Amino acid sequence: MDSSESPGAKRWLPLEANPEVINQFMWGLGVPAEEAECCDVYGFDDELLDMVPKPVLAVLFLYPLNQATEGKPTEEGPKGSSSNIYFMKQTVGNACGTVGLLHAVANIRSEVQMATGSYFDRFFTSTANMNAEQRAEFLEKDTELEDAHSVAATAGDTAAPDLSVSVDLHFVCFTCVDGELYELDGRRLHPVYHGPSSRETFLK
Repeated sequence: MDSSESPGAKRWLPLEANPEVINQFMWGLGVPAEEAECCDVYGFDDELLDMVPKPVLAVLFLYPLNQATEGKPTEEGPKGSSSNIYFMKQTVGNACGTVGLLHAVANIRSEVQMATGSYFDRFFTSTANMNAEQRAEFLEKDTELEDAHSVAATAGDTAAPDLSVSVDLHFVCFTCVDGELYELDGRRLHPVYHGPSSRETFLK
């Protein structure tokens, strides 16, 4: 159970932070392999960042949930000015990896061509005019994505934990929209603005 999960909430198995697993998951849902791929970021030194293929379209960031990271209310943070951000809430326990991937893919569609009729194509078309809460409700009822998530969650190098086991790690997405860097976390009330940036520079 993550810290935002309410008693009785629907819960999925957590995704492993494994680029191979996430790539297969993403490609299977409709991002062609030649359009985008995930890779590890090994550190923030310049020489390590230079190893990351460019341009960087989004970052899925996994961090521990503890007193230091959970000390601020989730609604804190500036909103920024872009009206083109796709954002959704997370109401399914342990779905942060998939919600992070949805945030990433949704906000790079101007640069990445989805496969026509694919899951992503249908999901984003169906939820385009919904608010963040309605998108979360849509996801809760979406058995197609739940099944795909389950396959990905059991495909990693480590055995998936039992559904009853508490998970103290959380995925968020960082991406640039309209020249602004945003943190997209389904536990927050809105996207959090982190200043001007670009696809070419935001890892710096």
